[in-house]
Amino acid sequence: MRKRVMHILGILLLIAGLISCNSHGQNSMRSSDSLNRYQNRVFFGVVDSTLTEKYPFIHFEKNHYQFYTENSTNFEKLFYNFKQMVQNKDRKLNFYHIGGSHLQADIYTHEMRTYLQTYWRDLPGERGLVFPFDLAKTNNPWNYEFRSQNEWKNYRSTTDRSDSLDYGLMGVVIECPDSAVQISFSYDKTIVKPGFDRLRIYHNKGDFPYEINFGEDEIFVLRKQNNPQIGYTDVYFTDELESFNLFMSRDTAMQYKMQIYGFQLSNKEPGISYNTIGVNGAGLYTYLDNVYFEEQLRQFPPDFFAFSVGTNDANVPYASFRPEIFRANLDSLIQIVLRANPNCAILLTVPNDAYYHKRYLNKNVAREREMIIQLAKKYEAAVWDFYGIMGELGASKTWSRNGLMRADLVHFSAAGYRLKGDMFFESFLKWLEQMDIRQKQTNFRKPE
Repeated sequence: MRKRVMHILGILLLIAGLISCNSHGQNSMRSSDSLNRYQNRVFFGVVDSTLTEKYPFIHFEKNHYQFYTENSTNFEKLFYNFKQMVQNKDRKLNFYHIGGSHLQADIYTHEMRTYLQTYWRDLPGERGLVFPFDLAKTNNPWNYEFRSQNEWKNYRSTTDRSDSLDYGLMGVVIECPDSAVQISFSYDKTIVKPGFDRLRIYHNKGDFPYEINFGEDEIFVLRKQNNPQIGYTDVYFTDELESFNLFMSRDTAMQYKMQIYGFQLSNKEPGISYNTIGVNGAGLYTYLDNVYFEEQLRQFPPDFFAFSVGTNDANVPYASFRPEIFRANLDSLIQIVLRANPNCAILLTVPNDAYYHKRYLNKNVAREREMIIQLAKKYEAAVWDFYGIMGELGASKTWSRNGLMRADLVHFSAAGYRLKGDMFFESFLKWLEQMDIRQKQTNFRKPE
């Protein structure tokens, strides 16, 4: 009798376990199905479909957002706002993308920006954040340039950590002690050149002793407004401009070192403001230590925030990498973004495969992916698994042999970055289509 009871109990426990596993499995399947029903899983018309023959090692079928939860409230809100923007031309959405050297170069991210500002008619958007990397004596994005007659001292958050210096969103500061300062900006190699009728100059906090003038364009200046608490000056223009020649002067008798944290080019046009944040060598720890990061982010709260930080975090020996620290740092940075806008859609991208010191397979990226998936579940975020798209461990050598990566086995060639940009935009289009299908199949209501 006892054996029979134990036998029945064992069966019941087994069934309960199977139900539990099946429940988790169904949740997992729902996670895979509910937000991942891509009709065009491989190509969508942006990436050339013949590349499967040229690059058979690339997993184009993995080029989509992967969700690990049944729902994602913030992505539903993003979809609603995006669709309203396209239909009604009535709003602007702030997109941010943060990373390291891949983003300071602003090649594949500018591909994304170009697509977003040309794919839909009458949605020119705005340029958003820019920084004079030229004046900081480091590589500047190709799509704009800064010039100055002054000599500037440069500070980078990855190399200069003085107690007397704080960093903002861009993670770089330039400094000049001159009483007369000149800086000019113009677009360079780009087909998208959105005008701006407001220029924000992020600079020292407190009283800013400089008079600001724009030379011949001063006739277009409507007003100038300074915010000493956060540290910026806004200049409003009557017309949209595509360049500026900025002159700043102060009393020669006083001692003062002007610090520039970046510029923001804004307008009243509907569309996307695609802001790239990237510093060579930056990791999650870099941005967490930037004192003014959150404060400046709150000025233009994000609707979409893509995290592509992790290459430098993983660039250590296997035994030295601490996945739990990586997870905690990424979690902290996500929380900063969600404090700026609790409704922001979070995209977590898995870093590309890379070699450690060009010689050793870097198994830390796969460990980062595990942490990224955990946080995707926690925050109902999406994951763009570029590590998986590439072919995972060791794939960078194959990409290099095919002209898509540089010899350092970390960075991409120009062709590789352009392909990455095409795939990144195509994954966004796939997500839009999937959300549109989901909306039609459910009683979709405006998100609260």
